[in-house]
Amino acid sequence: MRRVSFIAICLMAGWLAMAANAPDNPKHGSAPAPSAVRDQDQDQDQADVVVELPGTPAQKTEAGKPGLPAAVESSKSGANTAPAATASRNSTKVFYPPAFEQNSALFCQKMIGEWTADDARFLLGQPARERPAYGDNQTVNGHIYAFSDPTGRYKELELDFESGTGLLRTVFVYPQNMTWQECRRQWGGEVSATEANKGRKFYSYMDRRLDVLVDPAGKVISLGLY
Repeated sequence: MRRVSFIAICLMAGWLAMAANAPDNPKHGSAPAPSAVRDQDQDQDQADVVVELPGTPAQKTEAGKPGLPAAVESSKSGANTAPAATASRNSTKVFYPPAFEQNSALFCQKMIGEWTADDARFLLGQPARERPAYGDNQTVNGHIYAFSDPTGRYKELELDFESGTGLLRTVFVYPQNMTWQECRRQWGGEVSATEANKGRKFYSYMDRRLDVLVDPAGKVISLGLY
């Protein structure tokens, strides 16, 4: 019985000695309190939580890193990333009278005696070039301005303005690709033919204000509307 009591006393003394020396030993930290352990576990759980916001998941590159947005990737590769609608908003569309869109030459013919050179510039823009117009006695009696045809129907429009009044008196039209046979099919009617230089022919319609200059191969060089 004494032996058992002695062993118990020794164990108790050793336990008390360890408890007394624990705070003074810098190599051994005190055991965390149960509440501290719970707080540490919560912090660890929160650090491991991944929050996914609504939307498309982030793209991954081959190296496993988040990829650039598609627009930025296209820009880095040199592609044009501007939306098509942006180019449409920035571009300017010029609207012409419906009759002009249908046939620019016939529209200009109707302006004979009404248009001035400023009127023509207002619709057609600045002329590509200009030259004087001569009468039968080789004296200057007008001025001719050459304009590109914005409708694309003809290569060029030349407008002849009289010197005295300053009004439009003749329209010269240069077709893209027209033959004399096409003229006959389109307008028919009676014509008079006159030989011109370099093997060309000059046809004048008797029932309409139209002259046609044709090259030796039968291709229309110009139309004269008066």
